[in-house]
Amino acid sequence: MQHDAVLAETIGIRGHGDDAIEAYTARPMDAAPRGGVIVIHHMPGYDAATKEITRRFATMGHHAICPNLYTREAPGADPDDAAATARAQGGVPDERFVGDAAGAARWLRSLPTSNGRVATIGFCSGGRQSVLAGIEVDVQAAIDCYGAFVVGTPPEGFPLKVGPLDDRIGELRAPLLGLFGNDDSYPSPAQVDELEKLLQEHGKTYEFHRYDDAGHAFFSVDRPSYRVAAAVDGWQRIRDFLARHLATQGA
Repeated sequence: MQHDAVLAETIGIRGHGDDAIEAYTARPMDAAPRGGVIVIHHMPGYDAATKEITRRFATMGHHAICPNLYTREAPGADPDDAAATARAQGGVPDERFVGDAAGAARWLRSLPTSNGRVATIGFCSGGRQSVLAGIEVDVQAAIDCYGAFVVGTPPEGFPLKVGPLDDRIGELRAPLLGLFGNDDSYPSPAQVDELEKLLQEHGKTYEFHRYDDAGHAFFSVDRPSYRVAAAVDGWQRIRDFLARHLATQGA
């Protein structure tokens, strides 16, 4: 009989500046060596849907952790309130995010059953941050789910004060999987084209999949934007990508 128990819990880890931040983790309870996934939450925050995604990675056979990037803005607050507070302050500064992601990677590698390999995945604003992690953090794979402003600049009045990463794509250290909806505005199909061109010019390993009749947040099962066909195919792409890049080397 296969042992498929999963442990999910809230913990504290050390993030940017050695700050103590909250994180949600899920991991298989058997003794097999395995890689880990850093789940980067979307702009609405560290919510029930993101925790469900974190648990899903554990059922797929990976250690997973989702750091609460809004811990400092609103410790202990409901996700909506924390997200509103963070949004009013322009979002999470890139430098601080990188420190928190590095702390999550350290925690994953500290587990006795870690094989030392770590991936990052982000949705919405987290998609851009996942690419940033692939540049700045020691990870072996990065997944961008419709991350806005990897290229292109935010429109006037946009709440997040972020800049594009187009001038840093040459520094990308990890293979990149990108999943995008062709009806999205941020990123638009033209912006996805621009990112793909940059990846090609710099000789980066990447894999893009684009879906018709899908816009932003097509993975979000609790929103009208959810698109079954795109999400089902996208999850299979994620599963295959992680199986390749998180496998124990030499196994």
